Amino acid sequence: MARGRSSAGAGRGGAAARAKSANRNFGLLVLLGVVLVLGGVIGLIYVGVATLTSVLLFGWLLLISGAVGLVHAVTSRGSNYFWLGLIVAALYLAAGVVVLRHPETTAEGLTLFAALLFLTGGVFRLVGSAVTRGPEMLWTFAQGAAGLILGLLVLFEWPRSSLYVLGTFFSLALLFEGLGLIAAGVGGRQLVGMVTQARPGGGRPRSTGGGSGSAGPAGE
Repeated sequence: MARGRSSAGAGRGGAAARAKSANRNFGLLVLLGVVLVLGGVIGLIYVGVATLTSVLLFGWLLLISGAVGLVHAVTSRGSNYFWLGLIVAALYLAAGVVVLRHPETTAEGLTLFAALLFLTGGVFRLVGSAVTRGPEMLWTFAQGAAGLILGLLVLFEWPRSSLYVLGTFFSLALLFEGLGLIAAGVGGRQLVGMVTQARPGGGRPRSTGGGSGSAGPAGE
């Protein structure tokens, strides 16, 4: 009997420890989401700085990817992949150096590329809405029209639009990613609390009535 009570207590203690660890992890997720939301809001306020930051991050990512690819190519020398991996790594390194040395020109090129992507996607969605039947037709048409209008606005303002387009997209991505992490963290903590409260055996120990039943014959 005592062994059963001790094993039950150990099980409840392990469950409480796991719940506490899960709450801590979800709390860190919420904290990360708050940091991303703050970064997105600050980026929307200082959109020029956000544009420069996004371009510099892109350049450093190219450099890191090139360095990793170069190491991988060197470690795989003697194989058919060596020369291809070496060329790709060199291209990544060269592109990263160019981006870091000329961030303004890179921002203009990326903004023009984004405008062309919006235009192309908008045209394809508009054409797709013409052959689509059902409730998806209006949604596809709205997406195509929005992409086409956005692409035209960015293209008509180019190259001046390169000062704020990339920073705006970068900041909005941070903002929505942070909101998603906050929602996931808060929902996870609530779910852990619900599971912990619904777990059987979490209350006070039950009284068996054995003491009062055994006291009767003793009193007699």
